[in-house]
Amino acid sequence: MLILLLGIIFLHISALVLLFVSTTVSVWTTGTMGTSDLWLNCSRSSVDCDGASTGVWIQVVQALMILSIIFSFLSLLLFFCQLFTLPKGGRFIPTGIFQILASLFVMSGAIIYTLMSPDWVSEGTFGYAYILAWVAFPLALISGLIYVVLRKRE
Repeated sequence: MLILLLGIIFLHISALVLLFVSTTVSVWTTGTMGTSDLWLNCSRSSVDCDGASTGVWIQVVQALMILSIIFSFLSLLLFFCQLFTLPKGGRFIPTGIFQILASLFVMSGAIIYTLMSPDWVSEGTFGYAYILAWVAFPLALISGLIYVVLRKRE
């Protein structure tokens, strides 16, 4: 049982780290002119970075990514609280719901960014932070589903 709990915690923390890195790193799109992310647009020719577009869609993606980090972190805290207070045989339903919501938020943010970024960035490809966001989605979803199925044992 201890190995199972450690595996679930490792999966959850991995998803949380991926969410945090993908939200903060400045490589959602990369091209010959520079890189851009949710917060900054940096050109290769100058040292300065400009603020991200003020479009509504980028603000929605920013909000969804922040919400995914918050819900995943709250889910981890709730898991530790339930681990010590939940009666034997109880399920970790609230923890699972929070983690599934975190995965849905990151999926929605990545989909919006995918659909809207071609209008925003004329040249370039998606960077590794964008890919990390897509990798964090199934990890968070799987850990959320495991929490829903998991029952507390002694």
